[in-house]
Amino acid sequence: MKSKRRNFNNDFSKNLIVILLMLLMLTAASVQGQIVKLDERPAEPGEWGYRPADGSVSQVNPPSFSWRPQAGLTWEIQCARGAEFNKIEYQVSGVEFNVHCPPRSFIPGTYTWRYRGKETSGQYTSWSRSRTFTIANDAAKMPLPAHDELIARIPKNHPRLFMRPENLSRLRELAQGKMKPEYDRLVKECERIMSRPPATAEPPTYPEGMVRGSEEWREVWWGNRTYTIRALNGAATLAFTRLLGGQEKYGTEAKRILLECAKWDPKGSTGYRYNDEAGMPYNYYFSRTYTFVNDLLSEQEKKICRDVMKVRGDEMYRHLCPRHLWQPYSSHSNRAWHFLGEVGIAFLGEVEGAEDWVWFATNVFFNTYPVWSDDDGGWHEGVSYWSSYIGRFTWWADVMREAMGINAYDKPYFSQLGYYAMYLMPPGKVSGGFGDGANRYRASNLVPLMSQLAAQAGNGHWQWYVEQMGGPRAADGYIGFIRGTLPKVQAEAPDELPASKLFRGIGQAYLNTTLTDADKDVQIIFKSSPMGTQSHGSEANNSFVLWAYGQRLLIRTGRYYNYGGPHHRDWMWSTRSVNNITVNGGRGQAKRTAKAQGEIVAFKTTPDVDVVVGEAGSAYETPLERFTRAIIFVKPELIIVYDRLEAKEPSIYEYWLHAVNKIDIENQHQIQVKNEDVVCDIDFLTPTDLTFEQTDQYDPNPIPSIKLREWHLTANSPKKSGRMEFVTLYRPHKRNDKIDSEANLRPIPGGYVLSASQSGKKLIALLPTDEVITLEAGGLKTTGAIKLKLEQQNKPPQILEIREGELD
Repeated sequence: MKSKRRNFNNDFSKNLIVILLMLLMLTAASVQGQIVKLDERPAEPGEWGYRPADGSVSQVNPPSFSWRPQAGLTWEIQCARGAEFNKIEYQVSGVEFNVHCPPRSFIPGTYTWRYRGKETSGQYTSWSRSRTFTIANDAAKMPLPAHDELIARIPKNHPRLFMRPENLSRLRELAQGKMKPEYDRLVKECERIMSRPPATAEPPTYPEGMVRGSEEWREVWWGNRTYTIRALNGAATLAFTRLLGGQEKYGTEAKRILLECAKWDPKGSTGYRYNDEAGMPYNYYFSRTYTFVNDLLSEQEKKICRDVMKVRGDEMYRHLCPRHLWQPYSSHSNRAWHFLGEVGIAFLGEVEGAEDWVWFATNVFFNTYPVWSDDDGGWHEGVSYWSSYIGRFTWWADVMREAMGINAYDKPYFSQLGYYAMYLMPPGKVSGGFGDGANRYRASNLVPLMSQLAAQAGNGHWQWYVEQMGGPRAADGYIGFIRGTLPKVQAEAPDELPASKLFRGIGQAYLNTTLTDADKDVQIIFKSSPMGTQSHGSEANNSFVLWAYGQRLLIRTGRYYNYGGPHHRDWMWSTRSVNNITVNGGRGQAKRTAKAQGEIVAFKTTPDVDVVVGEAGSAYETPLERFTRAIIFVKPELIIVYDRLEAKEPSIYEYWLHAVNKIDIENQHQIQVKNEDVVCDIDFLTPTDLTFEQTDQYDPNPIPSIKLREWHLTANSPKKSGRMEFVTLYRPHKRNDKIDSEANLRPIPGGYVLSASQSGKKLIALLPTDEVITLEAGGLKTTGAIKLKLEQQNKPPQILEIREGELD
């Protein structure tokens, strides 16, 4: 009996095991058979997006590929000559990031690409949808070296930043030869540092209870930055000069400062995540000093430095990677990535993870930089932040050139970026248009940076620009010495360049009468940006500013002193602060968001007339059906601004204008803005019966210590309406000049006929209010598009039709 029970139990156990094994096998087979779902959601505002986009033309060869990231996957890309993928021209697998730049260039032409993910188990996702693009025949060749090749290019020995060990002897010869004046300036700076060595005690953290953003907080926040730079950039200067043949005492002092700063808590007051304005310069100046003074450090001292930078480098890397490759629209991160690259190069082969830091930084440059523009140049955040961020980027350009043999200026953007300054800030100009801090900028402030860009890129136009304002200015310190070795650049006047230019990627048009002299220029800056109102480019879309003959006339207002503070947030981010239109009691466009997008839908430029058209209706917090603003610039002294607005319900519209001085208002046809010897006469041709308000107060005002006040004029529509058109004439001129004031606006079915004269020129313009009714007058005929005729002596009539999608 016991034997039978025992046999039964054994048989049952065996059968149970078999059943369980079969279930496990079935489950495994089921799991294996499941295809991991590929996340192909469309990119949102603030995300880098799928690139190359369907139908796009790449100006760089090979293109960089980008797609939505997905945790737990590596990636495979296929690029083919046809949508069927019968002939694969390029294929790569095992890609770590959600971006990829191939290590070789392609034959120009049309390609189709797709991607898929792979799990660690070996299971693949389905292929993505395919996207077709074209590589232009003249696309810049800029392949990203494969990982191992890139790392192998970097010197094994020190110094590694800004120079290579094998080039040191040449630099020493220059220091005692044709660059001795530059070397002597370095020695003088070293003696100054030696006479008053920088403090090296660790700077303080924020006291408990301190209010973030307060004046006291700002003193600690920014003070720790300047304190850190004084110490570690001083050390880098001493160490670099000693390498060129300077006294040994320079190296000894650099080493002392380095090791004293190494004692600071890497996550304390100068930690990257605690205060990145102190943490970033700590990291790159520490790394420069380390590589410049490396031969004086013992193995134990090197270990101290490596341990510190392991913590600091990892902190930066975890914050930036991989997030920055898909969501790169963060202001500070757009300098942090290349600072991390410097750290990685300095500690490559010596700190675990440094190789990853270098590879990540190089991938950012090739795949997701710059973020605030496209290939045509420009900078969404404005000229102040352009100067600051590009100025720092030029360090990385130097580092890549020496350490990796990569020329940043081969990239289309960097071959164009200096034209942003030339069109926005002609020589002698004061105030830089849109962007935080831009209204206090001068063209002369750009001379140091433009000097460096001209030298690094070898661009004659940029060299000409700096020579109009006193000539090139060398960079300070050891950076200046390194760049002094670059070839001299021959200046080339911009005579063949058009005076006006559209920077489509940032949605800004710069309309000028001349690029050569701001005192002779009449300039309109217009913004309607696909980047919205995010970051430091917070001005509302369809805004404009007007400059004439050396003076600011219609301006962007407020004082930028505290990012996100009450005055910044509630006035400068508001549509009320710019020359624009609000609805129903000051309601404007959404503040500081990538979602509040505008678009420049048409742009034409000729020597006599410029036209730009923007659309911004969807940017409003309560979206409008449309807000189309067209600016017609009959050079030099007649500007027509034609606005078409449609709301979902009857509304009141408020037209805002801003000036340095109080605006004179006789009636809606006789308004005048004055600044020194320049004036602008303004005539609201339609609507009639506007009412006006004017104040010199902001809402809210800045802190009491800032006394700045500017004047704000509001023209209010007479009654609620679902649709509204404004036709407004602006005539900037010297105060004592006599100008034509003749203008007539005649409504006809489907629009208006405008006739106006200026300095012997006669303009007829058809301004449609309807997309289907045909307008006809003055020998012109159009349906749904602005059309104009300009007549002037000794020239044939010029006829322009401006249709959506036409972009010169």
